[in-house]
Amino acid sequence: RLRLVESGGGSVQAGGSLRLSCEASDYTDSSACMGWFRQVPGQEREGVTAMYTGTESTYYADSVKGRFTISRDIAKNKMYLQMNSLKSEDTALYYCAADPCTLVRQGVLTIADISTGEGDFATWGQGTQVTVSS
Repeated sequence: RLRLVESGGGSVQAGGSLRLSCEASDYTDSSACMGWFRQVPGQEREGVTAMYTGTESTYYADSVKGRFTISRDIAKNKMYLQMNSLKSEDTALYYCAADPCTLVRQGVLTIADISTGEGDFATWGQGTQVTVSS
């Protein structure tokens, strides 16, 4: 069974940077799509960014475009989230997620669709806290 473990969270001042890592137990079809989500207590979970390895298509939430970058190192079974120009509103618990994204492969949905509620990711990490102080 695929397992995901996040790391790299912490506290940083506004304007600073952090790099989150997500290590997958292995690379299989179960992780064809991988992404980062975040959640603040009392609020709905938000899709931050995601990637489909088949076409290297990506999704970014408007709130992070130009500041955050998703990347994968398949050889190391790792995914990264580089977060620059952090803002206090980026404070949240960040989750790594993976999915076989069958409907994306078939062209029925896009990576943006499954990142914003049209579907759901099958496997989740335990989360890593990011706190940005102003």
